[in-house]
Amino acid sequence: MSLLFETIKVKGGEPQNIGYHNDRFNHSRKDLFGIEQFVYLEEIIKPPLEYSAGIYRCRVVYDSSITAISFSRYTMKIINRLIPVECNGIDYRYKYSDRSLLDELLRNANCSYDEEIIIVKNGLITDTSYSNVALFDGTDWITPSTPLLDGTKRAKLLNDGIIREEEILVANLRYFESIKLFNAMLDFDECPTLPIDSIY
Repeated sequence: MSLLFETIKVKGGEPQNIGYHNDRFNHSRKDLFGIEQFVYLEEIIKPPLEYSAGIYRCRVVYDSSITAISFSRYTMKIINRLIPVECNGIDYRYKYSDRSLLDELLRNANCSYDEEIIIVKNGLITDTSYSNVALFDGTDWITPSTPLLDGTKRAKLLNDGIIREEEILVANLRYFESIKLFNAMLDFDECPTLPIDSIY
């Protein structure tokens, strides 16, 4: 079985959204390894002093226990176009380190530096290769109820009532105005937001 990982935003030396990362980390360990003991990541993650200013990515790699913790400076990826790719057999319910299928889909789509894929499964919009998405219908931001991965930022935005979820058919994309790409590192008000015709 592949290792799993959490990507946690560290801002001003403090891990962000940590409760949601705790929930996913512990849920995954219980489901996959039968481990009931709850771990509080904030008691383990200790950003070095040099990470006390700015935004950094903390990567926690684990299986039944944590195997590595690393930090790196975060730079937002610039995306201008989205390429729909169909993959009905993909299953990424857990945040596995093995991203070989996602990488293969990216290679096959022949993305340029400012392009990203949006994955269609059984006719339904899911995620990009690195983010959840939300689409604006003129009134509300709607996230697909069929994500590949139930992201931690997605869970918080749903709980806060900022987005709502429903099935989004790829055939119905024309009814939306724009699309946002968000994940644990991307706050909703500053994440990439593209017009719907950037999907081609």
